[in-house]
Amino acid sequence: MNFISVRVITDDVARLADFYELITGGTTVRTGEVFAELSTPFATLAIGSTRTVAVFAPGAAEPARNRSAILEFLVADVDAEYARLRDAVDSWVNKPTDMPWGNRSLLLRDPDGNLVNLFTPVTPEAAAKFARFQA
Repeated sequence: MNFISVRVITDDVARLADFYELITGGTTVRTGEVFAELSTPFATLAIGSTRTVAVFAPGAAEPARNRSAILEFLVADVDAEYARLRDAVDSWVNKPTDMPWGNRSLLLRDPDGNLVNLFTPVTPEAAAKFARFQA
């Protein structure tokens, strides 16, 4: 089994797709107004409209209700990302902070309130852990 993607359900696919393009510098592939995907070499962030939930199971997912998951993106320099995004992001949770497990992390919320972590490994152990994901 391989973990492939995370899907976020929203009332506004275009708004979230635009936000994640800004955050990542990537491009989403959009399927009409109901679906978009942002693919990286290691995973995909899928963004689905609330209108797609009925295909799975009506009422199974609700937008802007997450308070337990964090979408995490490995970046080359978290401080540079903070400087780049400082004026573009509306909801900051914290500024770049060194974590006890060896990452420097920056927490923010996307337009639907989902928690997003941009992080850079800063200890040798953390750098080794994520070496296969870095170019």
